[in-house]
Amino acid sequence: MKTLKKVLALLVVLTMLFALTACGGGKGKNYIGISMPTKSSERWIKDGETMKKLLEDKGYTADLQFAEDDIPTQKAQIENMITKGAKVLVIAAIDGSTLSETLDQAGKAGIKIISYDRLLVNTDAVSYYATFDNRRVGQQQAESLVEGLKKLKGPGPYNVELFAGSPDDTNSFYFYSGAMDVLQPLIDDGTIVVPSGQTEQAEIGTLRWDGAVAQARMDALLAAHYSAGNVLHGVLSPYDGLSRGILSSLISFGYVPGEDLPVVTGQDAEAASIKLIISGEQYSTILKDTRDLAAVAVNMIEAVLAGKEPEINDTETYNNNVKIVPSYLLEPYIVTKDNYQELVIDSGYLTEADIK
Repeated sequence: MKTLKKVLALLVVLTMLFALTACGGGKGKNYIGISMPTKSSERWIKDGETMKKLLEDKGYTADLQFAEDDIPTQKAQIENMITKGAKVLVIAAIDGSTLSETLDQAGKAGIKIISYDRLLVNTDAVSYYATFDNRRVGQQQAESLVEGLKKLKGPGPYNVELFAGSPDDTNSFYFYSGAMDVLQPLIDDGTIVVPSGQTEQAEIGTLRWDGAVAQARMDALLAAHYSAGNVLHGVLSPYDGLSRGILSSLISFGYVPGEDLPVVTGQDAEAASIKLIISGEQYSTILKDTRDLAAVAVNMIEAVLAGKEPEINDTETYNNNVKIVPSYLLEPYIVTKDNYQELVIDSGYLTEADIK
């Protein structure tokens, strides 16, 4: 009887060990970590959830985490994913310069790292970069601003104020550089005037892409430079969340939608801003179809796990201070009242219910 009990106990232990090994092996093989910066922006929710669904449909375990714009939280979440055995990490960083030590350790452990839409810098561990043509995004924002000024504000010259994104987001540099490709020649020839004189990225950046910060800065600009009858014709805004704060400031100051409201740009085609475009308050936004970007990231994951090179279309642009990161760049699109139905609704990016 004692022998039988020992045999049964041994079988139980072996069964548990087998189960744990099987679970660990399955997790190690199929476990993918996805680190997104925040849920405060509609687009990051779309990115993360789309990628998670695509991976799960293919049989992977996708661990999706949002850091709510807190750098230590994102670092801890990534370290936990590494401990849990992630084979690939997909990371959209809050600040691309703060994770290099953690990522270096992950790289040495053989974990593949895909930088997602925001470039991870100061590390050799980044394998690939999935993003949009971010300099082109900035150019398109400026092009739509100039188009709106000519269409709605007469021949000029035009008084314009400039906003840039968060200084700790590498994309902000590309958006700003692209915008200035278009705007600087017009500033130089007097077609565009910046009454505040604030044109450098360091002066016009908006930490954490915070709409309240943008609104407060717009309040200050209006009070300082537009209280004596000077008219503001346009605002370069690099993101819809900032645009809504800027518009709130403009309307509170006395600009009337549909009459003298300045031309305001944006980015990300968020539902709240599409509503403003339809109503004539926001002039434009930039659509970056996150479904396509998530699919690119998933294709990269599958390729690296199979020991293959993923599809790449840029090997020159994105230097992360250690190396040129092989990248896949997607095309962005300008969205206005004239084409939002085709680009945003008919494409399925948003539904009619989203913009009611």
